[in-house]
Parts: sequence; structure tokens; C-alpha cells
Amino acid sequence: MKPQVFIQHDSFDDPLVDVEGLEETSEGDLWFLPGPMEEEPDYLPPGPRTEPRETAVLDDWRKAEADNAAHLARVTGRIGALDDRLHRGPEGWRHRLALIEATGLSWFVGDRIGPDRLALWISMRLSGMQDDTAALARVGWAVRRLTGGPGPEVDLSAFLDRRDPENMADEAEPFADRAGGWLDLMAQAVYLHPITRAGMGFHLWSLAGLGQQGDRMEAAVTAARIAASEGPNSNGGAIFAPLGLRGAGGLRASGTPAERLERWLEGMETACLTAMRHLDDIQAWSARAETMMAPLSGKTPPALRAVLTEWPLVSAPMAETLTGASRAAVQRNLAWMETRGLIREVTGQGRYRMWCATN
Repeated sequence: MKPQVFIQHDSFDDPLVDVEGLEETSEGDLWFLPGPMEEEPDYLPPGPRTEPRETAVLDDWRKAEADNAAHLARVTGRIGALDDRLHRGPEGWRHRLALIEATGLSWFVGDRIGPDRLALWISMRLSGMQDDTAALARVGWAVRRLTGGPGPEVDLSAFLDRRDPENMADEAEPFADRAGGWLDLMAQAVYLHPITRAGMGFHLWSLAGLGQQGDRMEAAVTAARIAASEGPNSNGGAIFAPLGLRGAGGLRASGTPAERLERWLEGMETACLTAMRHLDDIQAWSARAETMMAPLSGKTPPALRAVLTEWPLVSAPMAETLTGASRAAVQRNLAWMETRGLIREVTGQGRYRMWCATN
């Protein structure tokens, strides 16, 4: 047997290997490896959004109040002047402004209840076949809360007439649980001016899960009462700060807290000025009507004049119900006042006619 001969090759005689080319070829051949991580699509569901902390919300509104201090002081003066005017005027003035305010808010929330429909519903509970009784009930609730009763910060559930009947068997006050977060935040904002606090509460209303199907009527009426909560309103003064008497631009929900507060103050100031001008007009009309109706005898003329002061629109059946006079006496006096230019008919119909005071 021949011995095995081992031949050793000299590696120095082999050609140099292209390392970069080898790496490129190797990576290209490894087709089974996943691509880079950044190219992978993100199939994970989005995580929960980080809600702003309560302290941050309060800080934002406190800073917004400081930035609008001069405007806030001016609006406070407007509400004080309106409160003084209502104190010195008849009780019907506050009811009249509440009706006009509720009508304006109904258009803001989309119910679009006119003053004629609202007057018939409030005075006689009358509604037409085409009327939305739920919308009328909401506006009727607004009128009641804008004319009297405890404020929302005393008992919010009672103020809103909210008891969630479908859950009453399981829980006595389920609404109170949902409203707890909003009430706690409002309690922490006690150092803010009531007008600022009202604006903050309005814009945080839906975030707190309040309102039926996002009902903004409740939020607006609640805020209107809070804004006037520090006024001396026990004897017929302003128990709400007007928001919808001249449009509802101040209720538009967009922008930062500073922008929202600025619009809130602008809208409230415009509404207060509109209310004051309206009271000037109705006061001048009352004085003129009293002078012109002085020769008339009986109880119907002064009673009818008071009704027209309290209600923006009046029909003959309404006047009969509110004054207690006969239909004939009411119609006779309405015709007399219309002939002399004290009132005018606004419907243009032969039936279901309504009148308003003529300035």
C-alpha cells in the first residue's frame, strides 16, 4: 500500500475575495428574511388619547380670564345694569326676556320654535299637528328655568328634571354619578368669575357626558343661570345672563379656551345691549299705551296692556285666558288698539291671529 500523500495548497496563491459583493449577494439570496422594521405596516389599534388633566383645563381658563380681564369687567357691568333695570321694572319684563331668550336658543340647538308657537304652548299648552312636542317641552323647560327656581349648582338633577327613568329600578340617582365629574370641576373653578365659570362649564358639558343626545339647550340655560349667580336677583332682577337674544355666536364651540372666552364675552355683551334696548322700547310703548287708553273704562284695558307687556305675541284666546275677560271684551279692545296703532297683527291670517306691541 502506497503511503497517502497530503498536498497543502498555499492560500496566498488564491485570488482575493470581494467581501462587499459577497455581502450583497448573500443578502439578496436571503429572500426568506423579513424586511426592515420601518417598512412593516402598523396593524395595532390606536391607543387611547391622552385627555388633558383637570388642572391643565383650569389653568387654561384662568389664563384666558386674565387675558380678557377688561372685557370681563365690561360685561359684568352690562349684566349689573340689566339687573338694576329689571328690579325697577314690572315682573312681566323678566318673563318677556325669558321667552325671547328661549326662542333664540331653540334656533341655536336646531328646534326652531317660533315665538308664536312658544306663546301658545306656554300659555295654553296648544300645539299644532306639525309641531314637535318634545322640542316644545324643551323650550318650555328653558322658560321655566330662566324665570325662577333654584340654580343648577344647588341641585343639578332637579334643575334639569333628569332622573333617567329607564335606570331608576337599578339606581336611585344614576344621573348624579355621570354629573359628578362636571360638578367637581366646577367646584374647583370657584375662584373664577361666574361668567368665566359659566363659559367653561358650557364648553365642557358634552365632554362630561351630560345632556340627552348632546342637548345643548340644557348646557346653555345652565350656563346662563351660573353667569348671573352672584347678582342681587331675589326681587325680580336678572336671574340669567342673556346669550341668545341677538344670535348665538358666543356659543360656538371651536378654538382655544382664550378664543372661546372672548367669543363668549362678545356674545353676552351684545345680548345684554339688545335686552336693554328691548326694555327701553317696551317701556316707551307701555307709557304711550297707558296714556292713549286712559279714557277706556273697565278692567280689560289695563289687563290687556299688561299681557302685551309680558308676552311678545298675543292671540285673542291667549288674552282671554290670561286676563280672565270675555272673548267679546278682548276682541273689542284688541281692535281698538290696532286701529290706533298700538298693536299690529303679525300672522296675516284670518284665523289664529296674533298681535304684538308697536313701537
